[in-house]
Amino acid sequence: MMTRFLVVAGLALTLSACGIIGGKKDEELKPLELQPIDTTVNIKRAWSTTIGKGADNLRLSLSPSGDGERLFVAGFDGRVTSLNPETGKTIWQQDIGEEISAGAAYGEDRVAIISKDGRLIVLDADTGEERWRAYISGESLARPLIRNGTVVVMTVDNRLRAYGLFDGNERWTLEESTPALTIRGNAAPVAVSNAVIAGFDNGRIMSVDLQSGDVQWQQLLSPPSGRSDLERLSDVDGNIAVVGQDVYAAGYQGRLAALAAESGQPLWAREISTSAGAYADFGSVYTVLDGGEIVAMSRRTGTETWRQESLLRREPTLPVSFMQTVATADLEGYLHFFSTVTGEPVARLRPSKSAVTSAPVAISNRLYVQADDGSLTAYFIPELARDRSAPDIADDDS
Repeated sequence: MMTRFLVVAGLALTLSACGIIGGKKDEELKPLELQPIDTTVNIKRAWSTTIGKGADNLRLSLSPSGDGERLFVAGFDGRVTSLNPETGKTIWQQDIGEEISAGAAYGEDRVAIISKDGRLIVLDADTGEERWRAYISGESLARPLIRNGTVVVMTVDNRLRAYGLFDGNERWTLEESTPALTIRGNAAPVAVSNAVIAGFDNGRIMSVDLQSGDVQWQQLLSPPSGRSDLERLSDVDGNIAVVGQDVYAAGYQGRLAALAAESGQPLWAREISTSAGAYADFGSVYTVLDGGEIVAMSRRTGTETWRQESLLRREPTLPVSFMQTVATADLEGYLHFFSTVTGEPVARLRPSKSAVTSAPVAISNRLYVQADDGSLTAYFIPELARDRSAPDIADDDS
């Protein structure tokens, strides 16, 4: 854990020293000033609420989940809440008595969250009643995965663990080597059929059998390079996307690649440095570079289709597709929408004056933004409202 803070502290000292030597603040380090845009897509706020105490500058993994009929959200101060996605009204609220670092994850009528002190806590999705809690022997900054009666968690000590969803018993643990220096964060595990896809701090991505914990395949997505530990950082900490049988993942200072889910064989790869990972929809893959550039690529070939540079140094979140737009939020609480076709800005709103470090979440016809100050805001596009039960990403390529 100490190594993660060493990386952040070292970078902070370096920037501070540059300011002293230069005699004034380096203008190029400032966030790019926002320019006026022409609003061409009508984005409406459905509702806004406060879901708990803020967690500014902690870079936690707090974001809502749900099924279109219910929404579940966790606040840093320990409150877990079920909301009506249409109105934002509270259905139930549970205080777990501990600060929360990751969640909420919903699946199979259960809600899973992880406390800052390393406890996995599972609640009943209908009532909020606590079913069980287990000590996972490490901090986690990644949303748990619920799949086929199993809860899978990734911890910062490079361990992947599986627990029984209904009894809390540990089923298996997989451990990988940890480099001397790593980026603070974890990639949330994702599911493909009966396998778990997970990324590790040594640059590897693996497919693991959900029931046994056996490794089905592994791929060195981001090979370490360079002489110093800092140059050799290659963590797979960002979002891993799945569309059908294709997996999309990225490693810091390395590559963004498309992999075949059944074999791990690369379908294509691009040299890209991002700690945010990848997001994919029917036709495109989106990412944000470390400097703040938003990049869209063809999902089939990896060919870049557009690049947006208006958010340089504004620390935009991973972009996500929402209807005909791509949405991202930034360090000043602005929510930006770009055209999926051209990448041109189409709308801008400000749900919070606090930073937003968790990517927006699209569920059915709502886009949810959970800001670091503990606020949660829901948006929709009136003319494109559709059936709330409709899927957001296809299960196959049909």
